[in-house]
Amino acid sequence: MRSFYSRRPGGTLGKMLLYEFLSGLCACIFILFYRARVNGSKNVPATGPVLIAANHQSFLDPPLIGSFIRHRHLSFVARVGLFQFGPFAWLISALNSVPINDEAGDAGAIREILKRLGEGHAVLIFPEGSRTTDGGQKSFKRGVALLMKRAKCPVVPAAVEGCFDTWGPGTTWPNVLGCRVAVRYGKPIPYDELVREGAQGALDRIAREVNALRLQLRADMKRATGGSYPAPGPGDQPAEGI
Repeated sequence: MRSFYSRRPGGTLGKMLLYEFLSGLCACIFILFYRARVNGSKNVPATGPVLIAANHQSFLDPPLIGSFIRHRHLSFVARVGLFQFGPFAWLISALNSVPINDEAGDAGAIREILKRLGEGHAVLIFPEGSRTTDGGQKSFKRGVALLMKRAKCPVVPAAVEGCFDTWGPGTTWPNVLGCRVAVRYGKPIPYDELVREGAQGALDRIAREVNALRLQLRADMKRATGGSYPAPGPGDQPAEGI
């Protein structure tokens, strides 16, 4: 039986119990209020360094992706602006968040991500850099290709859907009536397989796989709701350039 501490290498008991409690609470909320659909969480390796690359629709994305991976704890890459309020900064830091300045190259954040991967962590990244403005998937930033090359670990593509309609940019509070969310985790792509395609080729492949997972989720959700949700829009189209 694997040790509880293997879920977060080097973690303290108090912070690990806080993570367990809050992730379990979030999972219950997503199931009860948003009828969350979850597929493929076991595709995330139980141990060892791994990057999880996902599309970014809402502030709901990190807890949705993290709370249904019950066999290990994730490290989250979060915008530095989220660390400006002391109590909230303490909370997200306790939940393994790494601050990053996405407006400019942040060598310190990259070093911290690589350090955590070297310690055997699972790190969630959003290669778009910021939330979508229309529900569709934006282009992935080229700096992520360099990160993947230096990380030398498998990459798990993942996708969320419904989060934009539930709590998209420009809305103060999440919708709690009539919305649904879903998350799907793809198969891990070995590092050696990714690097054979070159840095840009690796980035393009991850973008294609994430977008394919997202479109599958949209189709599943539309079938489950008789075509009424999610609402038609740019999110139904493949990302530009993919």
